[in-house]
Amino acid sequence: MAETPVIEIRNLHKAYGALEVIKGVDITAPRGHVISLIGSSGSGKSTILRCANLLEDSQQGDILFNGEPVKWKGEGLGRHPADAKQVLRIRTNLSMVFQQFNLWAHMTILQNVMEAPVTVLGRDRAEVEHAARGYLDKVGIGDKCDVYPAQLSGGQQQRAAIARALCMEPEALLFDEPTSALDPELEQEVIRVIKDLANEGRTMMLVTHDMSMARDVSDHVVFLHQGLIEEEGAPDALFGAPESERLRGFLSSTMAA
Repeated sequence: MAETPVIEIRNLHKAYGALEVIKGVDITAPRGHVISLIGSSGSGKSTILRCANLLEDSQQGDILFNGEPVKWKGEGLGRHPADAKQVLRIRTNLSMVFQQFNLWAHMTILQNVMEAPVTVLGRDRAEVEHAARGYLDKVGIGDKCDVYPAQLSGGQQQRAAIARALCMEPEALLFDEPTSALDPELEQEVIRVIKDLANEGRTMMLVTHDMSMARDVSDHVVFLHQGLIEEEGAPDALFGAPESERLRGFLSSTMAA
């Protein structure tokens, strides 16, 4: 039997009032795989990620984590998760890295990385500190433990945010445009870290505008257009021989930019 996927999304629909932004999407993230979501602004990429992490309520469809379906109550725009403990358990196992770094300005980098494992998971502070220092070393900023976010470059702040996500020891990492707020030089620092994580076999779902990174790190790429999957497949096929006219146009405009 095939191993149960870490994340499975079936027939997902998401609306904001009368505006339906996700119109029936199926995405699976097998363990150890990197799934990249690409598409134009407004295509629904980030919304899917936020629905997967239960930061947004979806109106229809199933979301499963390690084969366990999210429990819902209500219907349509009134639908929301029924079990708060289940939501917390899922969220703590799906660490999200945002476009904006969301570091706490009044805490040092080490304190930022330690905060959630200690306060949310109740883990031993000394053990968490040891792990946090290790993750900061891993992303290349182990010497920045005692400084504050404002003293770091954008690339360093994003790497701190990745270390913070890793310190939760999640089953999967969700990246929402992790490099789009960075200058090209700083962007490369973060891309190197993400590539290293992919090479380790970590399960990841990645929303990105960087087609080179999507091609390099992904096992499977999903191209979204107006809330639907237009085309999906292995990166070599999707980028090398796209079947959809829309995908060809998107890649052409992206590469030209």
